[in-house]
Amino acid sequence: MCLARISRGITLLSLIAVALAQVNITNVGPPPNNTKVLILGGGMAGVIAARTLHEQGIDDFVIVEAKTELGGRMISKPFGLTGRQVVVEMGPNWIQGTQDGNGTANPIWSLAQKHNLSTVYNDMYGSVSFFDYNGPNNYSDTFNAAVDTFAEATAIAGQRLWNNQVDMDLRSAYSFMGKSAKNPQEEACDYYQIDFEFAQSPSQTSWLASAWNNNFTYVPESGGFSDVNQMCIDPRGFVYIVQAEAAEFLQSNQILFNQTVNQIHYSANGVTVQTTGGYNLTADHVLVTFSVGVLQNVDVVFNPPLPDWKLEAISNMEMGIYTKIFLQFNDTFWFPTEMGLYADMQRGKYPVWQNLDHVGFFPGSGIIFATVTGDYAAYVEQLNSTKVQAEVMGVLRAMYPNITIPDPATIHIPTWGANGLYRGSYSNYGASFVPGHADNLRATVDDRLWFAGEATSLKYFGFLQGAYYEGQSVATHIAACVNQSSCEVIPYDSSVVNAQPYPGSLQS
Repeated sequence: MCLARISRGITLLSLIAVALAQVNITNVGPPPNNTKVLILGGGMAGVIAARTLHEQGIDDFVIVEAKTELGGRMISKPFGLTGRQVVVEMGPNWIQGTQDGNGTANPIWSLAQKHNLSTVYNDMYGSVSFFDYNGPNNYSDTFNAAVDTFAEATAIAGQRLWNNQVDMDLRSAYSFMGKSAKNPQEEACDYYQIDFEFAQSPSQTSWLASAWNNNFTYVPESGGFSDVNQMCIDPRGFVYIVQAEAAEFLQSNQILFNQTVNQIHYSANGVTVQTTGGYNLTADHVLVTFSVGVLQNVDVVFNPPLPDWKLEAISNMEMGIYTKIFLQFNDTFWFPTEMGLYADMQRGKYPVWQNLDHVGFFPGSGIIFATVTGDYAAYVEQLNSTKVQAEVMGVLRAMYPNITIPDPATIHIPTWGANGLYRGSYSNYGASFVPGHADNLRATVDDRLWFAGEATSLKYFGFLQGAYYEGQSVATHIAACVNQSSCEVIPYDSSVVNAQPYPGSLQS
């Protein structure tokens, strides 16, 4: 999706598909048909896993990718009319948490610096304009109170964590604290704190998990990186950092593009993977990096079926939908700040807006986008583009009742939930999810079938750094098995239903 691939390494990647097309690997035979490791999915987790194997001296692996390029849910797209196009991000938009002084650096921030990705600080809390269904309405005090309430909820969650108290969803938590939203403005401010971050409503979001997820990312005192959100504005797209990193070590016979996995046959003796394109690949070990949304559906058949402990963990995870609706206008009429917040009588109806025409982003582009999440995003996906545009424009005209607003020159509406490669945007923890399930989500099956991705990260679920760390960690285990130095598979928690709800490792 990048506009330009100027490095020699990235040029290599554009030739890989052609090279692979010349290799007959339809039937089981020599490498890459029969490899030590198959990596299913070429997103952040898959690429970092491949890099880790390479660093451990293992190059007998193949990445199987359904698309024609690496990057997974990092999807960049040129958007706009001819002559006014810019590259926008359908998926991840920000490096969330960078580095505080000489503290631990977010590995995504390190990749961005290494590959000279153009980013800019996004002032999400200090540069906001406020609206409701009557037009402009400055409820910034309500907004600041919502920020304080989430911080208070996070602190109380820490106390409950120490005391091994049961989890609740955030809606129940706010009610318990006496801080429930009582009007559309308060609902919109809570949305900005919760839904906008976790892609689901407070009633679908774990109190404790949301607290540690926030702290491990944004609060250096709690082991996090920093409270900075750095937004990608690179014309090559955010995905460039994955592709540039892969180009440093991948060879043409180590990637199979344009092949969707539909069956995985596994046993203690090895794994066979079949694709919709008719490929039949065997390996000693297979790393599955599919989203939890794909695992929850029937897109991929496991034979034998996955064990109950694995299915329970998969089923207990939530898969949120985070949809950005991009609009380009001939003239800019909207707020001069970076962000806009709209309070509607219906919670979640196009509440968060970002001004890409801002001087710090893409000035002169005439682009603004609205974000919807969760159930409302799923609803939007069922509509045709004409209906979505009518709804979005209805909100914009409610925000500016005293001016005449034309229809956009162009619009783009991603459909993450309906996309069979992802079945959503990223994972979230519901209140019924316990860390024992997280252990089982990432645990090895039959010593051969491995799992990694942002969803398997207890600390960083939903974040790119979660995918990075999980790909690195699981590949280290696989490398030890391949090298026979110390084959320790990732165990599952057989007593998860009776386990303590919160792991001791998170209490330190």
